[in-house]
Order: sequence, then C-alpha cells, then structure tokens
Amino acid sequence: MKQRGGQVQVYTGNGKGKTTASLGLALRAVGRELKVCIVQFMKGSGDYGEHVAAERLFPNLTIHRTGRDGWVTKGNPHPEDLSQARLALDLAHKALACGQYDLVIVDEINGAAWFDLVTVDEILALIAAKPGGVELVLTGRSADERVMEAADLVTEMREVKHYFRQGVPARVGIEM
Repeated sequence: MKQRGGQVQVYTGNGKGKTTASLGLALRAVGRELKVCIVQFMKGSGDYGEHVAAERLFPNLTIHRTGRDGWVTKGNPHPEDLSQARLALDLAHKALACGQYDLVIVDEINGAAWFDLVTVDEILALIAAKPGGVELVLTGRSADERVMEAADLVTEMREVKHYFRQGVPARVGIEM
C-alpha cells in the first residue's frame, strides 16, 4: 500500500534521537515496501550501524553519506565542508526529483544551516521542490523558525538527562 500526500517532517532540538527517529521511520517504510533514500550531511566518517543495515536492505534503503573527517567549525568552515554540503544538497534534490523514492530523509541539514554550510533559503527550496507523494524528513539541531513553519510536523527532542555527561562514550549499536 503506497502512501498518499507526502508531508514534511522536522526532527530538531538538543536531545538525542533525531537521526534515530528518522531511521526508525525508514525501517517502518522499508517494511511496508516503500523505497527510502537518506542523505547525511557532516557524516562522511565514522562507523555507523545504519550503513551496515542499509547494505542489507538495499535497494529499498539507500544512504548517501557526505562530509569530511573531523568537526565543522562555525564561522570558519573548511572549504571541503562547504563542498561536501553542496554535494549533499544536490543529492537530496536528485532523490526528490528522480521518482524512485517514497521517503527522503535529509539528516543533519538543520545543523548544516546552523554551521552556514547551506542557507535556510536552500532548505526552503528543497521543501518547495518536494513532489506531492514523497515524504520529506529534515533532521538536525537548531532548525530555523522558517523551516519549522514550512513543515507539516515538527518534533523537538529535548535533553533532560544524558549519560554522556557522566563520561559514557558513544557505544556501537546504540549511538553509532
């Protein structure tokens, strides 16, 4: 059963779980035989479990990861960060336009805007380019008010308590 009338969802806030929630939605969609594309900003390095799972679920789940090794610096992005963000934005537009996907998740695009790697106007243009039957999910901290206003659903993850504060590092299969 194919979905009707794709919506725009935003997962934002300083709490853990934005990418995880979008991956849960992707898994649900694949389980219902929908085709899913995930474009990840600023995640070009690292050993993430979702990439291993995507290999097993291909061609129903495709993940494009972009970004370089290291952290992005606000106010002074590395030229490669800007180049990788351009690539991610282009991949997101292509995923929406190609007609192959029912669900397109653009992971960490809100953070990419906060880091000045893409503009809010470019995110709004991505939303405007969404075909009617495609669900679009935009994740990342610091979603701009205009992006949230353009969305049909906004969920804010709020940190109440986090074990990272007690020195627990990222764990394989849970955070990565």
